[in-house]
Amino acid sequence: MLEKNSESQVHVEKIEEPRSGLSIAFGIERLGLIPMRAPILSCIVLVLLLIGAVFGVHRIKIDDSLSQLFRSDSKDYKQYEAVTKRFPATEFDVLVVVEGKTLLARDNLEKLRDMVTDLQLVEGVRGLVSLFSARQAPEPGKLPAALFPNELPEGAAYDKFVETVKSNEIIRGKLLSEDGTLALIVLSLEPEVVGSNKLSKVVGDIRKIMADDLGGSGLNAQLSGVPVMQLEIRNAVERDGLTYNILGILAGCIIAIVFFRKISFMVAAAFPPMIAILLALGGLGWANFNLNMFLNVMTPLIMVISFSDSMQLTFAARDRLIAGQDKFTAFKNAVLVVGPACVLTHGTAGISFIALQFSDSDLIRKFGEAGLAATIIALIAVLSLVPVFGVLFVRNEKIFAVKFQSADAGVQALRNFCYWIAVRMVGRPGLFSLLALIVVGGLGIIYANLEPRYRLADQVPDKRQAVAASSRLDAKLTGANPIDVLIEFPKGASLYAPDTLKTIADVHAMVEKTAGVGNVWSLETLRRWLAEKAGSSDVATLKEYVDLIPEHLVRRFISKDQDAVVVSGRVPDLDSSQILPVVDKLDKELDKVRAEHPGYEIAVTGLSAIAARNSASMIEKLNRGLTVEFALVAIFIGLAFRSIVVMFSCILPGIFPVVLSGTVLWLLGEGLQFASVVALTVSFGLGLSATIHFLNRLRLETKPGVTPELAVERATVLVGPALILTTVVLACGLVVTVFSDLPSLRLFGWLSAFSMVAALVADLFILRPTSMFLINLSQKLRGRGGQPAPIEKA
Repeated sequence: MLEKNSESQVHVEKIEEPRSGLSIAFGIERLGLIPMRAPILSCIVLVLLLIGAVFGVHRIKIDDSLSQLFRSDSKDYKQYEAVTKRFPATEFDVLVVVEGKTLLARDNLEKLRDMVTDLQLVEGVRGLVSLFSARQAPEPGKLPAALFPNELPEGAAYDKFVETVKSNEIIRGKLLSEDGTLALIVLSLEPEVVGSNKLSKVVGDIRKIMADDLGGSGLNAQLSGVPVMQLEIRNAVERDGLTYNILGILAGCIIAIVFFRKISFMVAAAFPPMIAILLALGGLGWANFNLNMFLNVMTPLIMVISFSDSMQLTFAARDRLIAGQDKFTAFKNAVLVVGPACVLTHGTAGISFIALQFSDSDLIRKFGEAGLAATIIALIAVLSLVPVFGVLFVRNEKIFAVKFQSADAGVQALRNFCYWIAVRMVGRPGLFSLLALIVVGGLGIIYANLEPRYRLADQVPDKRQAVAASSRLDAKLTGANPIDVLIEFPKGASLYAPDTLKTIADVHAMVEKTAGVGNVWSLETLRRWLAEKAGSSDVATLKEYVDLIPEHLVRRFISKDQDAVVVSGRVPDLDSSQILPVVDKLDKELDKVRAEHPGYEIAVTGLSAIAARNSASMIEKLNRGLTVEFALVAIFIGLAFRSIVVMFSCILPGIFPVVLSGTVLWLLGEGLQFASVVALTVSFGLGLSATIHFLNRLRLETKPGVTPELAVERATVLVGPALILTTVVLACGLVVTVFSDLPSLRLFGWLSAFSMVAALVADLFILRPTSMFLINLSQKLRGRGGQPAPIEKA
């Protein structure tokens, strides 16, 4: 029974013991009783597993590919992958962006040329393209001279020279902005450097040369490009992993020690989740999982999954110790009473991760697989280690019981608060249930209006140079993100055949005309320049000049076998919804070229095109999967409890955190990104932890002679404090991701933390009246009058 004394403190008269009969977890929770029988042997086995896990963690590699989200078996991605192998340019290019109003001042131009010369000597750089690569019009029978002479002119002659440079067709709008204040230098790195640990040193050497050679010039130099972005992602993932581990562990330990006020209980509650983190990460390492932008949040997610249940088990054992039980009996009964709910909470989390398997993205599917594996490991760790640590470390149970029976201010305050809420929620369950339905329905309408969003910059650290440099290219040189048109020749067609050259020219012209695409390069660029400056349009001259160009530059637009070419342009890093119309319009306009040149396969590709075409559909598919997940989880919980009342009780509190979080995204103008829809999918499963623990407690409190109102109040008081504490810990464990340099991880973190808090609000203010209303309705339908309707029966 529930009592309230004169000092407004709520006391629980009796601790409910395990019931006989079939468990809602089908006896899986009893796995936690096995290690208790030999706690020391269990710890020895644990130490061996931890040693193996440490070696497993060291096996984890980082996946820093910018295309990882779109990696799949789709035709578009396979084509993009093939193009990057045949034309290996973009993924090996470091972009040096130099900007300043005095960029073309004589002294600064000299310093810039010195820097370009030094950059070519960096080990790992196989070639370089800059404004100094431009050539003058060739004289008959001679190689074209460099546009920039060894000794720059002075005075009025220099001013005239600057105008010549700014008007040069090869570099204007491509390597030098129209206003002459921004220069782009493209460094092509050796492929083996980009894919190894040498990349960090090479980029470091480039940065040092930039700082040394441009010192005192007043020019600002920044790096961008795929290798730099990958390096920044790699560094951010490594740094974030350390941050999450330290802050997440500290949050768990501090809150556990503050409320339990005993080291032994802190160890029992906080250490199993920490060990679960190491075991899970070690297991992922041995399973050859790569660390990426999503798997990097696995540490706080494991903390979220496991800490809630370890706190519930520890609270339950603590209450039994205070009631006078010995430590072995207390922890055994805690496993039998709370353990079934722990199994179900991990089960719902597992369903959330399984739902991610329906994504078209290999990255998200891998995240789902890793999350499912981590969930299983976390369940075993919590069920096994909480009772083992309790039996080993809790001392002087009788003294502890006497002490905390009269002095338990922290937990007692939380129980008073939970009792205050429960009394008001069960007072008018019908009214509060109706209000909940209206609120959730209204928020659901707003959520339905969220639009998919994707930008490449959201996958790259935005507090580093790469994104800032790319934004300057967007502003001054039409964009930093490549978009390619692949032209594959018919069998037997030559690169220099008239029809082939005409096809390339037509595609080049079409790409140039497309609004939103700029900085267009192809074989046609060279052919036009020769025709205009040298007055030569014959194929022999074109072939001669192609043979003179360094191979790494030729491979940018001509395949090694000379059976395909690309016409490459640049687009700004805008939201994919703004890029898609550009891609679609270009693809449609190219139909004219396809019709005029049958046999030539022409396709729009590149990471920008892949993202624009696939991101929206992939996000929408994930969102639809979340809707299906609502139904699956509700049915799963209803079957486990064998109760229709339970099944319907968990729907509104389960949906509320998702639609409320979606409404916040809508208010912030964020839309649905990959990170946000994955966060909502996972948070839905994790947020039901509080719901399951309450319903499990309510099941035990519902019995003959106890009114439904009293059963709800008792269940709230018994599980409420642990739910509040775990929500605080979980939110802290997730919100630490706001320290990340990766925008997608920051979004994932704060949105997941917000969802966890919203789940607690739903549990306290929606689940109580809803379950009360449904129990009363069930009684009326069965015609059982005032007798309680056990929720464990359908």
